[in-house]
Amino acid sequence: MQRTGTPVRVGAAPPYGHVVVNEKWRGSTIVQGFQGKIKPIFEDGLGLVDFHLSNRSCVLYVSESDLVAGSNYKRKLVRFRKASKLNGIIVVEKTQLSAQYFAAVQKFVAFELGMTLLPVASQTEASQLITQLVHDESKEDSQSPFLKRSGARLAEPVVLALVQQIPGVGKVKALALLNHFPSIYQLSNATAKDLEAVVGQTTAQHVRTFFTHS
Repeated sequence: MQRTGTPVRVGAAPPYGHVVVNEKWRGSTIVQGFQGKIKPIFEDGLGLVDFHLSNRSCVLYVSESDLVAGSNYKRKLVRFRKASKLNGIIVVEKTQLSAQYFAAVQKFVAFELGMTLLPVASQTEASQLITQLVHDESKEDSQSPFLKRSGARLAEPVVLALVQQIPGVGKVKALALLNHFPSIYQLSNATAKDLEAVVGQTTAQHVRTFFTHS
């Protein structure tokens, strides 16, 4: 049961290489995909949050059925935005069934809430993406320049495919972006000026629009 008084759990910080998972995801395809890569810590009472990546970042998951069912997911995201200062990443299932609703949710998340939205095709892809995000967080926490730089080679297929969904970004530009901004966090938070230096002004605007409003 969700506690209305605590919509967001404060201080749910997982150890290195771990992710704090809302109990409702136990046994899911997403969690099964973590095996051998990151370790889940199941907790009840996380409120609106589905996955805590660190003490500063978390994931809220919007499934295909959430999108098709209507606007309940919007109320959940608005409650989170009002209740928390965490960096909330909205992972949305974009499937054949839910594709018709995706433009609306992308506009709502990016322009009305000013949050980061990352589309996935399935829970399996979501598992890969969350694993990558946890690794990104670990690198951010580590002050080792070597470890941060090693992220440049972590152009996982799911991350590369995600970046290629940005209008005007093909494989060449996607690889160039990931070479300069090795993690999803760095890319989604890059300034327009930094992006322009890599892919030019027009594509830089597309990148900024894709992740959030300027």
